[in-house]
Amino acid sequence: HNLPAGQILMPVSFATILGGMTTLIGTPSNLIVSGYRAEAIGQPFKMFDFTPLGVSLAIAGVLFISLIGWRLIPVRQRAHADAFETGSYLTEARVSEDSKAIGMRLSEVQEILATTDSQVLALIRENTTIQSPSPILQLQQNDILLIESDPDVLAKNLDVLNLVFHEDRILAMPTDEPEASPAPSSEPSEDTKSAEKKQPPVHTELSELVILPGSSLIGRTASNLRLRALYHVNLLAISRQGTRSRTRLRNMPLRTGDVLLLQGPEDRISNFASNGGCAILAARALRVPDRRKMLLANGIMVLSVALAASGLLSAALSFMLGVLLLLLFNVIALRQIYNAVDWSVIVLLAALIPVAQALESTQAAAQIANLLLEYGAQGNAILALALIMVTTMLLSDLMNNAATATVMSPVALGTAQQLDVNPDTFLMAIVIGASCAFLTPIGHQNNTLILGPGGFRFNDYWRMGLPLDLLIVALTLPLVLYFWPL
Repeated sequence: HNLPAGQILMPVSFATILGGMTTLIGTPSNLIVSGYRAEAIGQPFKMFDFTPLGVSLAIAGVLFISLIGWRLIPVRQRAHADAFETGSYLTEARVSEDSKAIGMRLSEVQEILATTDSQVLALIRENTTIQSPSPILQLQQNDILLIESDPDVLAKNLDVLNLVFHEDRILAMPTDEPEASPAPSSEPSEDTKSAEKKQPPVHTELSELVILPGSSLIGRTASNLRLRALYHVNLLAISRQGTRSRTRLRNMPLRTGDVLLLQGPEDRISNFASNGGCAILAARALRVPDRRKMLLANGIMVLSVALAASGLLSAALSFMLGVLLLLLFNVIALRQIYNAVDWSVIVLLAALIPVAQALESTQAAAQIANLLLEYGAQGNAILALALIMVTTMLLSDLMNNAATATVMSPVALGTAQQLDVNPDTFLMAIVIGASCAFLTPIGHQNNTLILGPGGFRFNDYWRMGLPLDLLIVALTLPLVLYFWPL
C-alpha cells in the first residue's frame, strides 16, 4: 500500500505492549508485582487475574491506534512494498587503484553523488581526517571518503566511481575459532593477506542489524569489537537516525537503535547478532526447522503455561521446568539459553530489589505514601490511585518496566494501607502503568527495535504515545475500580 514504514511499525509496537497487560506472563512487570503481592499478602496473582482489565484496555488502545493514533505519527520516509527503509547510511569508501575518482576534484565527485541525494561528509588521507574538505581537492589512491547515502543507492554510487567499501575484503572461513589477538589496525596484516590468498572465499551476504537495549555493543566501537577476528564479518556502514556524524566508522561509539550493515557468512552474522544483542532486519532465506524439535518446543511451552495457569506450580517454577525439559530433550543448547538472558536487566533488578526491601523495612514507602496523600491526593483514594499510576507511567518511559514495578510496588501498597483500602486496586494500577511505555524509544525494547527501521527520532513517540497514555488513564480508573473495588 506504499505506506511509510513508521505508520506500520509504531502501531505494531504499541499493540504488542498493550497485549502484555492481559496475562501474568505477558510482561516482566506483571511477574514482579505478582511476586511482591505473594511476599506482602501471601498470595500471588493468578495467570488470568489481569485478563478482564488488560483485555479491555488492549481493545480500546488498538481501536484508538487503528482509527486515530496512526494519523499522528510523523512521516519521515517512504517505505516500499518489499522492504522497510532504515535511513541514510554513513559508510567509508576507498579510492582503489583502478577507481575513476583518482585525479578528480571532490566537487566533481560530489556532483555525481548529488544525483542520488548522497554527499561526502569528510575525507581521510594517510590516517588524517579532513572535515568539510575543499571542493577543489584532488582525490588520490587510498583516500577514504566518508559518504552519507540512502541504502538503496549505496552500491550504485560506489560502482559509478569504482570505489570500494573500505572494509570490503575477501572473507575466508577459518578452520578453528580465533584466539585472542592484539587490537586490529585499519589495514590487513601480512598474515591476514596470506591467509586470504590461501583459503577460498566463502559465500557472503549483506544483512542489516539493529542494536537492542541492553546490547553489549552499546558504547563500544568497531575497532575494539574485532569483528573480522572474532566473528569473520565486515562492518560496511552504520545508519543512525536524527544525527549526522563525521567520525570514522571504526571510532564511532555504537548506540541503541543504530542499524549496522554487515557483510559475512549467514551463520557468522546470526552468531554475532545473538551474542551482541541485535535483531536482524534484512530479509533472509528461511530454513526448514527440525520437526521433532519444533513439536517438542511447542509442547513444552503449552505444558509450562498450563501448569502456571492451573496453579499446580508457580509461574517461575513452571517455566524453569520448561527450560530444563528443553535442555533434557536437546531442543536448545545451554549456551543459547545463556545468550538469550538479558543480563543487564538481571543486574538492574538485583540492585533494585534491596532498594524496594529497604523502602519497606525503613518505613520509607509509608512516608512517601503519606506525602503523596497529604500534598497530592489530599486523602482521596481515587486521586491517589491516579497519581501512582501516572508516576509509574512516567518512570516506565525512562527505565525498565520491571525495575519500575520493583520500586513502585512498596509505595502502592503503603498508600493502600494508609487509606485502608484494597491493595490489589493499587497494585493493578502499577501493572498497567509499568506497561505503558509509549513516550520514548528507551522505555520498551519494542520501541527501540523500530527506531532505525521506522526512521524515527527520540521525540516522535509522544505524538501518538501521549494521547494513548491519557486514554489508558481515563479508562483504567473506572475499570480497575469495577474489577478490583476499593
